Amino acid sequence: MHGLMGTMLFSFPARAHRKMLAAGLGLALVSPGVCGAGVLSESDFRQAESLKPLFANLMNDLVATAKRPDVSGGDAECVNSTVRELLQISDELASYEYLITMEKDLTDFGDKNPMRDIVKFAVDKSSTILTGERKRLVQISERCTKYPLGQGKIEQAVTVIDTTTGILDSIRARL
Repeated sequence: MHGLMGTMLFSFPARAHRKMLAAGLGLALVSPGVCGAGVLSESDFRQAESLKPLFANLMNDLVATAKRPDVSGGDAECVNSTVRELLQISDELASYEYLITMEKDLTDFGDKNPMRDIVKFAVDKSSTILTGERKRLVQISERCTKYPLGQGKIEQAVTVIDTTTGILDSIRARL
C-alpha cells in the first residue's frame, strides 16, 4: 500500500470492523426482541442474523487484503474504495436500523401495530441505500478492470449487497 490511503486504511480497520458489525449494513437490524412484537417473524430474524457473519467476513477480508504486502497499489486502492463505500453506507443505514430495532421496546399493539409502517419505511429506505451503493460499487469496478484482485473484491461486496437486498425484499413482502 502506498501514500495517504495506506496510512488511512491502517488507522481504521478496527473502526471499520466495529461499524460494519454494528450496522451490519442495516440488516443486523433485527434483534431477538423484535420477533415478540409480531411485525417481524422468526424467519425474518434468522435471515437477518445470517447477514452478520457475511458482512463481518467481507470487511475482515477486505481489510486483510489491502494490508497484504504483495497487493499492488492499484488493487489496494480498489479495495480501499470498497471499504470506504461500505463504511459510508453503514453510517447511512444506522438510523434505519434504529427504527427497526426500536420495535422491541414497543409491544401490545394488537392487530393494528403502527410499527409495521415504521419497519416497512426503514426496510424501504435501507433497500434504496443499498441499491445506490450497488451502483457506486459497479462504477468502482469499472474503474478497476486493470486490477483483477481489487475487482474481485468489489464483486464480492456487490454479491453481499445483492444478498442483503434480497433478504430485505423478502421481509418487505411480508410486512
